[in-house]
This record gives sequence, structure tokens and C-alpha cells, in this order.
Amino acid sequence: MKSLINLSIAILLVCAGLYFIAEKLEPSGGKGSKDTITIYNWGDYIDPKLLKKFTKETGIKVIYETFDSNEAMLTKIQQGGTTYDIAVPSEYTIEMMIEKDLLYPIDHSKIPNLKYIDPYYLDLPFDPGNKYSIPYFWGTVGIVFNPNLLSKPLTFESWNDLWDPSLKNKVFLVDSAREVMGMSLNSMGESLNAKDDKLLQKATEKLIKLSPNIKGVIGDEIIPMMENNEAAVAITWSGSAADMMAENEELDYAVPKEGSNLWFDNFVIPKTAKNIEGAHKFINFMLDPENAAQNAEYVGYSTPNKAALKLMDPEIANDERFYPPEEIKNRLEVYENLGLEWLGKYNEYFLEFKMSIK
Repeated sequence: MKSLINLSIAILLVCAGLYFIAEKLEPSGGKGSKDTITIYNWGDYIDPKLLKKFTKETGIKVIYETFDSNEAMLTKIQQGGTTYDIAVPSEYTIEMMIEKDLLYPIDHSKIPNLKYIDPYYLDLPFDPGNKYSIPYFWGTVGIVFNPNLLSKPLTFESWNDLWDPSLKNKVFLVDSAREVMGMSLNSMGESLNAKDDKLLQKATEKLIKLSPNIKGVIGDEIIPMMENNEAAVAITWSGSAADMMAENEELDYAVPKEGSNLWFDNFVIPKTAKNIEGAHKFINFMLDPENAAQNAEYVGYSTPNKAALKLMDPEIANDERFYPPEEIKNRLEVYENLGLEWLGKYNEYFLEFKMSIK
């Protein structure tokens, strides 16, 4: 009996020792650490200096990982195994994440700087009451163009200017079904969230008529290619247009009168989070007007932080191409979560159009 007791004590001591060693071997700021947060964001979508500033002010280390599409981000979070404390998805993906119960509700009492967000960008259909997300950046889809490369003057006040015969082989499109199909639907005066096969077929037929003008359907390389004047016109996001214009002063940007997409990227706290307190601190830190202004000037996208706008370069804050007036914003639509069936149809029609380009 005595030997059995001694054996039990020995086993307990070994287990305790192994636990102590494991604790020591685990990296500082590892899973569940209160002195680390892990952020999952788009590439080059935050000023790195702010990450260092946050650590200096709070003592919380930041592990920063990036993704290149909402779908990739959603898949990784759904699979689990990675403890992201903060992610930055777009509006329709936030709606999907809420439906799939992937997000923690955000405690607004821990985000006092929420008061600086313009109410226009709050309480939107994809997240009523901002229960699960806090605005980070927003923007539009529009047309960036170089007037000096056009053979006739075009203002692109209308999407239909893209079909002008003078633009043969002069137009780049972003390789994205929602943006391109939405542009065609808007050009016909229809919603970019249409769930109607006849309308989608009609939009595709109109895109096929645009084919002679298309020089390429491309991804991120659209930015350097437009900076280098490799095309006269491109359909792109406002932030990408701002990047292009910063490098090529000949470029201009327009949001057509028929309407376009108003998109949002918001902070969320996935249920994979291990430092919820730290996540709230980081969101509140990024909503501080001084930090938000610095971040907006670095990234180039539009900030929803009305107090930050007052601290920014007036040439940026007053640029109606990127901070459009109310009359233009009223013609913009937020992407809705179409569901897998309709999203599949948008992709199929988009592929049919791409196959028509020679």
C-alpha cells in the first residue's frame, strides 16, 4: 500500500513538472495570453506605427496576419484552430458570420470612442445596432481614368460612358463578380443586389457588348498598371484609386450618377478570440480621432470617424471624389448577402462574360 502511495505521489510530481515546463516553453503572448492580441486583416491596411504605439500604451503585443479575400478569411475562421482576436471583414461577410454564429457581441461600454463615428455609418442592415461590428473604413466602386489618354472627352458621370467605341481596348476591370455585374446592373438603373435571372442575363448581355473595350480583367496588379498608364480607364475601389492617383497625378476618379456600391470593412471579434478585453482596447484605440486620422492618411481609404476628418489634410478630407456629398451617397447601395445560390449565379454570369473577351 505504501509503495502504491509513493508511486501516485511520484506520478503527480512528474505531471506537475511537465505542466511547469510546458508553461515555460509556451511563447510569451501565446494562446489565451492577456498580453497579446492576434489581428487578421487585409494586406497593407493599417499603419504599422499604430501597432507599435498600441503596444507601447497598453503593453499588449500585436500579432498581425493578413488575408486577400473575405472568403479566405471566413474559411479560416470557420475551420477554427487559429485564435484571432480581431478580424476585418466586409459588410456582406459580417452578415454571413452573424448568421453562422461566429462572432462575439461587442460591448459598446468598452468602446467610448464609438461616439466619434458618424451616425451615417452606423446601424446598417448587415448589422443592426452594430451589435457585432464597428466601422473601420468605407469606400465606393467607381471609375479611375486618365483624361490625357482619351481620344474624346469623357467625364464618366455615367457608367454607360464605358461602352463608348473610342475606348476600344482601353479599359481594365477588377476581377470580381459583384463589382462588374453590379456595375452593369447599375448602368441599367437596376439594383446591384438583384435576384432576378432575367435581369442578370440582360446585364451579362450588356457586358458582352463591352468586351471590345476590355483590355484585361485583373487583380491587385491593376494599381501599378494604371499608375504606369497601361490603360486609360479602370473600374476599381476608391481606395485603390487613391493609391493610383498618389503616384500618377494625371488620373481622376468618378462615381457615376446611376449609383454604385458603398462598401464597409468593420472590426469584429471572432469566437476564436482568447483576449476579448484586449480586442476591445484595440478597437477603441483605433477609433481615437488622432489614430484614425493617421491611419486614414496612411491607408488611403475613407474614414467613418467624423472627428478624425478635422485632423486630416483638408485636401484629403474635403475631396468629394472620396468623401462624396449626401446626394451621391443616397444613390449608393451596400452589398447584401445574396446567399450561395445567387452568389453562384453571379459568378456563372461573370464567367460567361469573361469568356467573351478576346
